[in-house]
Amino acid sequence: MSDAVTNADAVVVGSGQGGVPLAVELAREGKRVVLFERGRLGGSCINYGCTPSKAFLAAAHGAGRARLAAALGVRATVDVDFPAVMQRARRIRDQFSGDLKKRLDDAGVQIVKASAAFTGPHQIEGGGVKVQAPIIVINTGTSAFIPETPGLSGTPFLTNADFFDLTALPSSVAVMGGGYIGLELGQGLARCGASVHIIDGNPRVLAREEPDASAELEKGLKADGMTLLLGRRAKAVAYGADGFSLVLDNGDRLRADALLVAVGRTPNTRDLACDAAGVVLDPRGYVTIDARFQTSVPGVYAIGDVAGQPAFTHVSWEDYRRLWSLLHGGERTRDDRVLAYTTFTEPQVARAGLTLSEAESRGLPARAVTLHMDSIARAIEWGHELGFYRLVVDEESEKILGATLVGYEAGEVVHAIVAHMEAGSSWRVLDRSVHIHPTYGEALPSLARLLESAP
Repeated sequence: MSDAVTNADAVVVGSGQGGVPLAVELAREGKRVVLFERGRLGGSCINYGCTPSKAFLAAAHGAGRARLAAALGVRATVDVDFPAVMQRARRIRDQFSGDLKKRLDDAGVQIVKASAAFTGPHQIEGGGVKVQAPIIVINTGTSAFIPETPGLSGTPFLTNADFFDLTALPSSVAVMGGGYIGLELGQGLARCGASVHIIDGNPRVLAREEPDASAELEKGLKADGMTLLLGRRAKAVAYGADGFSLVLDNGDRLRADALLVAVGRTPNTRDLACDAAGVVLDPRGYVTIDARFQTSVPGVYAIGDVAGQPAFTHVSWEDYRRLWSLLHGGERTRDDRVLAYTTFTEPQVARAGLTLSEAESRGLPARAVTLHMDSIARAIEWGHELGFYRLVVDEESEKILGATLVGYEAGEVVHAIVAHMEAGSSWRVLDRSVHIHPTYGEALPSLARLLESAP
Protein backbone atom coordinates (compact mmCIF):
# COMPACT_ATOMS: atom_id res chain seq x y z
CA MET A 1 0.00 0.00 0.00
CA SER A 2 1.28 3.42 -0.93
CA ASP A 3 1.94 5.92 1.87
CA ALA A 4 0.64 8.75 -0.31
CA VAL A 5 -2.49 10.40 1.04
CA THR A 6 -5.13 11.84 -1.29
CA ASN A 7 -6.85 15.00 -0.15
CA ALA A 8 -10.58 15.15 -0.79
CA ASP A 9 -13.44 17.39 0.28
CA ALA A 10 -15.60 14.51 1.46
CA VAL A 11 -15.50 10.75 1.94
CA VAL A 12 -18.59 8.54 2.03
CA VAL A 13 -18.20 5.00 3.34
CA GLY A 14 -20.96 2.80 1.96
CA SER A 15 -23.23 3.21 -1.06
CA GLY A 16 -26.62 2.87 0.59
CA GLN A 17 -29.66 4.97 -0.19
CA GLY A 18 -28.39 7.91 1.85
CA GLY A 19 -24.73 7.81 0.89
CA VAL A 20 -25.10 7.77 -2.87
CA PRO A 21 -27.26 10.91 -3.30
CA LEU A 22 -25.11 12.75 -0.77
CA ALA A 23 -21.93 11.85 -2.66
CA VAL A 24 -23.51 12.84 -5.97
CA GLU A 25 -24.79 16.20 -4.74
CA LEU A 26 -21.46 17.11 -3.15
CA ALA A 27 -19.61 16.16 -6.34
CA ARG A 28 -21.99 18.23 -8.47
CA GLU A 29 -21.00 21.23 -6.36
CA GLY A 30 -17.47 20.76 -7.58
CA LYS A 31 -16.19 19.00 -4.49
CA ARG A 32 -13.78 16.08 -4.71
CA VAL A 33 -15.68 13.10 -3.28
CA VAL A 34 -14.42 9.56 -2.67
CA LEU A 35 -16.86 6.72 -2.00
CA PHE A 36 -15.72 3.40 -0.54
CA GLU A 37 -17.87 0.32 -1.15
CA ARG A 38 -16.72 -3.23 -0.36
CA GLY A 39 -19.75 -4.94 -1.92
CA ARG A 40 -22.23 -4.24 -4.68
CA LEU A 41 -23.25 -0.64 -5.25
CA GLY A 42 -26.62 0.17 -3.75
CA GLY A 43 -26.31 -1.22 -0.26
CA SER A 44 -28.93 -3.48 1.26
CA CYS A 45 -31.99 -1.86 -0.34
CA ILE A 46 -31.04 -2.54 -3.94
CA ASN A 47 -29.09 -5.76 -3.50
CA TYR A 48 -30.83 -7.81 -0.81
CA GLY A 49 -33.58 -5.66 0.63
CA CYS A 50 -36.38 -3.60 -0.87
CA THR A 51 -35.69 -4.05 -4.57
CA PRO A 52 -35.31 -7.84 -4.95
CA SER A 53 -37.69 -8.66 -2.10
CA LYS A 54 -40.55 -6.61 -3.53
CA ALA A 55 -39.89 -7.99 -7.02
CA PHE A 56 -40.10 -11.46 -5.46
CA LEU A 57 -43.23 -10.59 -3.50
CA ALA A 58 -44.91 -9.18 -6.60
CA ALA A 59 -44.98 -12.73 -7.96
CA ALA A 60 -45.64 -14.43 -4.63
CA HIS A 61 -48.56 -12.18 -3.72
CA GLY A 62 -49.92 -12.51 -7.25
CA ALA A 63 -50.04 -16.26 -6.71
CA GLY A 64 -51.53 -15.91 -3.24
CA ARG A 65 -54.25 -13.54 -4.38
CA ALA A 66 -55.16 -15.86 -7.24
CA ARG A 67 -55.67 -18.75 -4.84
CA LEU A 68 -57.67 -16.64 -2.37
CA ALA A 69 -59.91 -15.44 -5.20
CA ALA A 70 -61.87 -18.67 -4.77
CA ALA A 71 -63.86 -16.81 -2.10
CA LEU A 72 -64.97 -14.42 -4.87
CA GLY A 73 -66.09 -17.28 -7.10
CA VAL A 74 -62.88 -17.32 -9.13
CA ARG A 75 -61.09 -20.66 -9.05
CA ALA A 76 -57.61 -20.79 -10.55
CA THR A 77 -54.84 -23.30 -10.85
CA VAL A 78 -51.64 -21.46 -9.96
CA ASP A 79 -48.28 -22.57 -11.34
CA VAL A 80 -45.33 -20.53 -10.02
CA ASP A 81 -42.18 -20.65 -12.15
CA PHE A 82 -39.85 -20.04 -9.20
CA PRO A 83 -36.59 -19.92 -11.22
CA ALA A 84 -38.14 -17.26 -13.46
CA VAL A 85 -39.41 -15.31 -10.45
CA MET A 86 -35.95 -15.19 -8.90
CA GLN A 87 -34.23 -14.47 -12.20
CA ARG A 88 -36.50 -11.45 -12.64
CA ALA A 89 -35.70 -10.22 -9.12
CA ARG A 90 -31.98 -10.50 -9.81
CA ARG A 91 -32.33 -8.75 -13.17
CA ILE A 92 -34.09 -5.78 -11.59
CA ARG A 93 -31.51 -5.71 -8.79
CA ASP A 94 -28.64 -5.68 -11.27
CA GLN A 95 -30.27 -2.97 -13.37
CA PHE A 96 -30.75 -0.70 -10.36
CA SER A 97 -27.16 -1.24 -9.21
CA GLY A 98 -25.84 -0.46 -12.70
CA ASP A 99 -27.89 2.73 -12.80
CA LEU A 100 -26.23 3.85 -9.55
CA LYS A 101 -22.78 3.24 -11.01
CA LYS A 102 -23.57 5.50 -13.97
CA ARG A 103 -25.02 8.17 -11.68
CA LEU A 104 -21.88 8.25 -9.54
CA ASP A 105 -19.57 8.22 -12.55
CA ASP A 106 -21.48 11.02 -14.27
CA ALA A 107 -21.19 13.16 -11.13
CA GLY A 108 -17.45 12.56 -10.91
CA VAL A 109 -17.43 10.59 -7.66
CA GLN A 110 -14.31 8.43 -7.25
CA ILE A 111 -15.38 4.89 -6.35
CA VAL A 112 -13.01 2.66 -4.39
CA LYS A 113 -14.17 -0.96 -4.38
CA ALA A 114 -12.76 -2.01 -1.04
CA SER A 115 -13.45 -2.24 2.64
CA ALA A 116 -12.51 1.00 4.38
CA ALA A 117 -11.08 1.68 7.83
CA PHE A 118 -10.16 4.77 9.80
CA THR A 119 -6.49 5.50 10.35
CA GLY A 120 -7.17 8.81 12.10
CA PRO A 121 -10.01 11.23 12.89
CA HIS A 122 -10.29 12.39 9.28
CA GLN A 123 -8.41 9.74 7.36
CA ILE A 124 -9.75 6.59 5.70
CA GLU A 125 -7.91 3.89 3.81
CA GLY A 126 -8.91 0.86 1.79
CA GLY A 127 -7.89 -0.93 -1.39
CA GLY A 128 -4.49 0.73 -1.38
CA VAL A 129 -6.05 4.18 -1.27
CA LYS A 130 -5.61 6.62 1.62
CA VAL A 131 -7.90 9.63 1.74
CA GLN A 132 -8.00 12.59 4.09
CA ALA A 133 -11.08 14.81 4.18
CA PRO A 134 -12.77 17.34 6.49
CA ILE A 135 -16.10 15.59 5.99
CA ILE A 136 -16.52 11.83 6.42
CA VAL A 137 -19.92 10.14 6.32
CA ILE A 138 -20.42 6.60 7.60
CA ASN A 139 -23.21 4.84 5.68
CA THR A 140 -22.25 1.19 6.09
CA GLY A 141 -25.65 -0.14 7.15
CA THR A 142 -26.35 -3.42 8.90
CA SER A 143 -26.23 -7.12 8.12
CA ALA A 144 -28.02 -10.20 9.38
CA PHE A 145 -27.33 -11.09 13.00
CA ILE A 146 -26.32 -14.73 13.30
CA PRO A 147 -27.15 -16.29 16.68
CA GLU A 148 -24.74 -18.64 18.38
CA THR A 149 -27.14 -21.56 18.09
CA PRO A 150 -25.20 -24.83 18.49
CA GLY A 151 -24.63 -26.49 15.13
CA LEU A 152 -25.71 -23.50 13.03
CA SER A 153 -22.26 -22.27 12.06
CA GLY A 154 -20.91 -23.95 8.95
CA THR A 155 -24.30 -25.02 7.61
CA PRO A 156 -25.67 -23.60 4.33
CA PHE A 157 -28.36 -21.51 6.00
CA LEU A 158 -29.78 -18.50 4.19
CA THR A 159 -30.02 -14.85 5.19
CA ASN A 160 -31.60 -12.06 3.21
CA ALA A 161 -28.12 -11.42 1.74
CA ASP A 162 -28.08 -14.67 -0.28
CA PHE A 163 -31.78 -15.56 -0.34
CA PHE A 164 -32.14 -14.10 -3.83
CA ASP A 165 -29.47 -16.43 -5.19
CA LEU A 166 -31.97 -19.30 -4.90
CA THR A 167 -32.70 -20.93 -8.25
CA ALA A 168 -35.07 -23.65 -7.06
CA LEU A 169 -37.95 -23.56 -4.57
CA PRO A 170 -37.21 -25.58 -1.42
CA SER A 171 -40.15 -27.83 -0.62
CA SER A 172 -39.92 -26.99 3.09
CA VAL A 173 -38.38 -23.99 4.85
CA ALA A 174 -37.79 -23.19 8.51
CA VAL A 175 -37.56 -19.48 9.26
CA MET A 176 -35.85 -18.34 12.44
CA GLY A 177 -37.42 -14.96 13.20
CA GLY A 178 -40.93 -13.50 13.16
CA GLY A 179 -39.98 -9.95 12.23
CA TYR A 180 -40.69 -8.23 8.95
CA ILE A 181 -37.86 -9.88 6.98
CA GLY A 182 -38.70 -13.41 8.10
CA LEU A 183 -42.43 -12.90 7.58
CA GLU A 184 -42.19 -11.23 4.18
CA LEU A 185 -39.83 -13.81 2.73
CA GLY A 186 -41.53 -16.66 4.57
CA GLN A 187 -44.99 -15.77 3.32
CA GLY A 188 -43.55 -15.26 -0.15
CA LEU A 189 -42.12 -18.78 -0.12
CA ALA A 190 -45.41 -20.18 1.16
CA ARG A 191 -47.33 -18.47 -1.61
CA CYS A 192 -44.86 -19.88 -4.13
CA GLY A 193 -45.68 -23.38 -2.85
CA ALA A 194 -43.24 -24.17 -0.04
CA SER A 195 -44.16 -25.53 3.38
CA VAL A 196 -43.05 -22.82 5.82
CA HIS A 197 -42.55 -22.86 9.59
CA ILE A 198 -41.89 -19.59 11.45
CA ILE A 199 -39.95 -19.97 14.73
CA ASP A 200 -39.86 -17.02 17.11
CA GLY A 201 -39.22 -16.72 20.83
CA ASN A 202 -41.87 -14.04 21.21
CA PRO A 203 -45.49 -15.03 21.85
CA ARG A 204 -46.62 -13.31 18.63
CA VAL A 205 -45.25 -12.19 15.28
CA LEU A 206 -44.13 -8.57 14.88
CA ALA A 207 -43.79 -8.41 18.64
CA ARG A 208 -43.09 -4.66 18.60
CA GLU A 209 -46.48 -3.88 17.09
CA GLU A 210 -49.83 -3.76 18.87
CA PRO A 211 -51.12 -7.21 19.89
CA ASP A 212 -54.26 -7.09 17.75
CA ALA A 213 -52.19 -6.05 14.72
CA SER A 214 -50.08 -9.18 15.22
CA ALA A 215 -53.22 -11.27 15.64
CA GLU A 216 -54.72 -10.08 12.35
CA LEU A 217 -51.48 -10.75 10.49
CA GLU A 218 -51.24 -14.22 12.02
CA LYS A 219 -54.67 -15.03 10.57
CA GLY A 220 -53.41 -14.08 7.13
CA LEU A 221 -50.24 -16.15 7.48
CA LYS A 222 -52.19 -19.20 8.60
CA ALA A 223 -54.57 -18.78 5.66
CA ASP A 224 -51.52 -19.36 3.45
CA GLY A 225 -50.82 -22.63 5.26
CA MET A 226 -47.89 -21.34 7.31
CA THR A 227 -47.10 -22.91 10.68
CA LEU A 228 -46.30 -20.46 13.48
CA LEU A 229 -44.13 -21.85 16.27
CA LEU A 230 -44.30 -18.90 18.65
CA GLY A 231 -42.71 -18.73 22.09
CA ARG A 232 -40.19 -21.23 20.77
CA ARG A 233 -36.48 -21.03 19.97
CA ALA A 234 -34.12 -23.33 18.12
CA LYS A 235 -31.61 -24.66 20.63
CA ALA A 236 -29.68 -26.82 18.15
CA VAL A 237 -29.27 -27.10 14.38
CA ALA A 238 -27.84 -29.92 12.29
CA TYR A 239 -27.42 -30.34 8.55
CA GLY A 240 -27.05 -33.51 6.53
CA ALA A 241 -28.22 -35.44 3.51
CA ASP A 242 -31.86 -34.91 4.51
CA GLY A 243 -31.45 -31.17 4.92
CA PHE A 244 -31.78 -29.26 8.17
CA SER A 245 -32.85 -30.66 11.51
CA LEU A 246 -33.77 -28.24 14.29
CA VAL A 247 -34.33 -29.04 17.94
CA LEU A 248 -36.63 -26.55 19.65
CA ASP A 249 -36.42 -25.51 23.28
CA ASN A 250 -39.48 -27.62 24.14
CA GLY A 251 -37.84 -30.74 22.72
CA ASP A 252 -39.78 -30.79 19.44
CA ARG A 253 -37.86 -31.52 16.25
CA LEU A 254 -38.35 -29.89 12.88
CA ARG A 255 -36.93 -30.96 9.51
CA ALA A 256 -36.63 -28.59 6.56
CA ASP A 257 -34.89 -28.46 3.21
CA ALA A 258 -33.80 -24.88 3.80
CA LEU A 259 -33.24 -22.63 6.79
CA LEU A 260 -33.64 -18.84 6.68
CA VAL A 261 -32.10 -16.90 9.59
CA ALA A 262 -33.79 -13.55 10.18
CA VAL A 263 -33.55 -12.90 13.92
CA GLY A 264 -32.24 -9.35 13.80
CA ARG A 265 -29.59 -7.02 12.43
CA THR A 266 -26.09 -6.05 13.47
CA PRO A 267 -24.22 -2.85 12.49
CA ASN A 268 -21.43 -3.01 9.92
CA THR A 269 -18.82 -1.29 12.07
CA ARG A 270 -16.49 -4.17 12.97
CA ASP A 271 -14.01 -3.44 10.16
CA LEU A 272 -14.19 0.37 10.33
CA ALA A 273 -11.60 0.73 13.13
CA CYS A 274 -13.68 3.52 14.63
CA ASP A 275 -11.45 3.60 17.70
CA ALA A 276 -8.57 4.81 15.50
CA ALA A 277 -10.61 7.93 14.78
CA GLY A 278 -12.17 8.33 18.22
CA VAL A 279 -15.64 7.61 16.84
CA VAL A 280 -17.71 6.28 19.72
CA LEU A 281 -19.92 3.20 19.30
CA ASP A 282 -22.74 2.19 21.60
CA PRO A 283 -22.68 -1.19 23.42
CA ARG A 284 -24.29 -2.91 20.41
CA GLY A 285 -21.76 -1.51 17.96
CA TYR A 286 -23.92 1.22 16.41
CA VAL A 287 -22.33 4.61 15.73
CA THR A 288 -23.38 7.17 18.32
CA ILE A 289 -24.69 10.40 16.79
CA ASP A 290 -26.46 13.56 17.93
CA ALA A 291 -29.61 15.03 16.40
CA ARG A 292 -27.47 16.53 13.62
CA PHE A 293 -25.95 13.17 12.66
CA GLN A 294 -22.53 14.13 14.01
CA THR A 295 -20.47 11.48 15.76
CA SER A 296 -18.12 12.11 18.68
CA VAL A 297 -15.63 13.51 16.13
CA PRO A 298 -16.51 16.90 14.57
CA GLY A 299 -16.90 16.58 10.82
CA VAL A 300 -17.53 12.83 10.97
CA TYR A 301 -21.17 11.91 10.47
CA ALA A 302 -23.25 8.74 10.30
CA ILE A 303 -26.59 8.18 8.59
CA GLY A 304 -28.95 5.26 8.15
CA ASP A 305 -29.26 2.15 10.27
CA VAL A 306 -25.56 1.95 11.15
CA ALA A 307 -26.34 4.88 13.45
CA GLY A 308 -29.24 3.07 15.07
CA GLN A 309 -31.80 4.78 12.87
CA PRO A 310 -34.90 2.78 11.85
CA ALA A 311 -33.81 0.28 9.22
CA PHE A 312 -35.85 1.62 6.32
CA THR A 313 -34.66 3.01 3.00
CA HIS A 314 -36.86 6.09 3.24
CA VAL A 315 -35.31 6.93 6.62
CA SER A 316 -31.78 6.67 5.22
CA TRP A 317 -32.73 8.82 2.24
CA GLU A 318 -34.30 11.41 4.52
CA ASP A 319 -31.13 11.33 6.64
CA TYR A 320 -29.23 12.38 3.51
CA ARG A 321 -31.61 15.29 2.94
CA ARG A 322 -31.22 16.49 6.51
CA LEU A 323 -27.44 16.13 6.56
CA TRP A 324 -27.25 17.92 3.20
CA SER A 325 -29.23 20.79 4.70
CA LEU A 326 -27.03 20.90 7.81
CA LEU A 327 -23.83 20.96 5.75
CA HIS A 328 -25.22 24.02 3.98
CA GLY A 329 -26.20 25.93 7.10
CA GLY A 330 -29.70 24.50 7.50
CA GLU A 331 -31.46 23.61 10.73
CA ARG A 332 -32.99 20.23 9.95
CA THR A 333 -32.47 17.34 12.36
CA ARG A 334 -33.12 13.64 12.41
CA ASP A 335 -36.20 14.24 14.57
CA ASP A 336 -38.14 16.69 12.39
CA ARG A 337 -40.22 14.12 10.55
CA VAL A 338 -43.18 11.81 10.92
CA LEU A 339 -41.91 8.25 10.85
CA ALA A 340 -44.02 5.75 8.93
CA TYR A 341 -43.36 2.24 7.70
CA THR A 342 -45.10 -0.95 6.60
CA THR A 343 -44.51 -4.67 6.38
CA PHE A 344 -45.15 -6.01 2.89
CA THR A 345 -46.99 -9.07 4.07
CA GLU A 346 -50.66 -9.71 3.36
CA PRO A 347 -52.35 -8.17 5.16
CA GLN A 348 -49.89 -5.29 5.45
CA VAL A 349 -49.21 -3.73 8.84
CA ALA A 350 -48.60 0.00 8.43
CA ARG A 351 -47.67 2.49 11.11
CA ALA A 352 -47.31 6.26 11.39
CA GLY A 353 -46.33 8.14 14.53
CA LEU A 354 -47.31 6.82 17.96
CA THR A 355 -49.51 4.02 19.22
CA LEU A 356 -51.88 4.78 22.08
CA SER A 357 -49.60 3.12 24.64
CA GLU A 358 -46.57 5.04 23.33
CA ALA A 359 -48.45 8.31 23.55
CA GLU A 360 -49.62 7.57 27.08
CA SER A 361 -46.10 6.64 28.15
CA ARG A 362 -45.05 10.15 27.11
CA GLY A 363 -47.73 11.65 29.28
CA LEU A 364 -49.86 12.82 26.38
CA PRO A 365 -53.66 13.06 26.83
CA ALA A 366 -54.33 10.56 24.07
CA ARG A 367 -57.27 8.51 22.94
CA ALA A 368 -57.81 6.10 20.05
CA VAL A 369 -60.62 4.84 17.85
CA THR A 370 -60.69 1.70 15.71
CA LEU A 371 -62.64 0.78 12.57
CA HIS A 372 -62.53 -2.84 11.45
CA MET A 373 -62.09 -3.69 7.80
CA ASP A 374 -65.32 -5.66 7.68
CA SER A 375 -67.10 -2.33 8.14
CA ILE A 376 -65.53 -0.84 4.99
CA ALA A 377 -67.48 -1.23 1.75
CA ARG A 378 -64.45 -1.68 -0.51
CA ALA A 379 -62.97 -4.32 1.79
CA ILE A 380 -66.22 -6.31 1.78
CA GLU A 381 -66.60 -6.01 -1.99
CA TRP A 382 -63.06 -7.16 -2.67
CA GLY A 383 -62.90 -9.83 0.02
CA HIS A 384 -60.31 -8.07 2.18
CA GLU A 385 -62.10 -8.04 5.52
CA LEU A 386 -59.00 -8.93 7.54
CA GLY A 387 -57.56 -6.04 9.56
CA PHE A 388 -58.51 -2.67 11.02
CA TYR A 389 -57.69 1.05 10.95
CA ARG A 390 -56.80 2.82 14.20
CA LEU A 391 -56.27 6.54 14.82
CA VAL A 392 -54.56 8.06 17.88
CA VAL A 393 -55.18 11.72 18.71
CA ASP A 394 -54.34 14.27 21.37
CA GLU A 395 -57.53 15.10 23.26
CA GLU A 396 -56.47 18.66 24.00
CA SER A 397 -54.94 19.84 20.72
CA GLU A 398 -56.97 17.39 18.61
CA LYS A 399 -53.87 16.76 16.51
CA ILE A 400 -53.25 13.31 15.07
CA LEU A 401 -50.51 11.51 16.99
CA GLY A 402 -50.38 8.29 15.01
CA ALA A 403 -52.15 5.46 13.26
CA THR A 404 -51.98 1.70 12.88
CA LEU A 405 -53.49 0.34 9.68
CA VAL A 406 -53.76 -3.39 9.08
CA GLY A 407 -55.17 -4.53 5.77
CA TYR A 408 -54.81 -4.76 2.04
CA GLU A 409 -52.27 -2.17 0.76
CA ALA A 410 -52.34 -0.40 4.13
CA GLY A 411 -48.88 0.94 3.31
CA GLU A 412 -50.42 3.10 0.58
CA VAL A 413 -53.37 4.33 2.66
CA VAL A 414 -51.18 5.39 5.62
CA HIS A 415 -49.64 8.22 3.59
CA ALA A 416 -52.85 10.22 4.02
CA ILE A 417 -52.25 10.12 7.78
CA VAL A 418 -48.60 11.13 7.32
CA ALA A 419 -49.66 14.17 5.29
CA HIS A 420 -52.11 15.29 7.98
CA MET A 421 -49.48 14.86 10.69
CA GLU A 422 -46.83 16.77 8.75
CA ALA A 423 -49.33 19.58 8.16
CA GLY A 424 -50.24 19.64 11.85
CA SER A 425 -53.92 19.38 11.05
CA SER A 426 -56.45 18.07 13.55
CA TRP A 427 -58.60 14.99 13.24
CA ARG A 428 -61.50 17.32 12.44
CA VAL A 429 -59.87 18.15 9.09
CA LEU A 430 -59.86 14.46 8.30
CA ASP A 431 -63.45 14.21 9.58
CA ARG A 432 -64.74 16.81 7.12
CA SER A 433 -62.68 15.52 4.19
CA VAL A 434 -64.65 13.94 1.34
CA HIS A 435 -62.86 10.79 0.15
CA ILE A 436 -63.82 8.81 -2.92
CA HIS A 437 -66.31 5.95 -2.65
CA PRO A 438 -65.67 3.06 -2.70
CA THR A 439 -62.00 3.14 -1.73
CA TYR A 440 -59.96 2.01 1.26
CA GLY A 441 -59.01 5.63 1.88
CA GLU A 442 -62.71 6.46 2.23
CA ALA A 443 -62.57 4.77 5.63
CA LEU A 444 -60.22 7.38 7.10
CA PRO A 445 -62.83 10.15 7.50
CA SER A 446 -65.22 7.50 8.85
CA LEU A 447 -62.54 6.55 11.36
CA ALA A 448 -62.09 10.16 12.44
CA ARG A 449 -65.85 10.58 12.86
CA LEU A 450 -65.81 7.90 15.53
CA LEU A 451 -64.06 10.43 17.75
CA GLU A 452 -67.28 12.42 17.93
CA SER A 453 -68.88 9.64 19.95
CA ALA A 454 -65.79 8.06 21.55
CA PRO A 455 -65.63 8.30 25.37
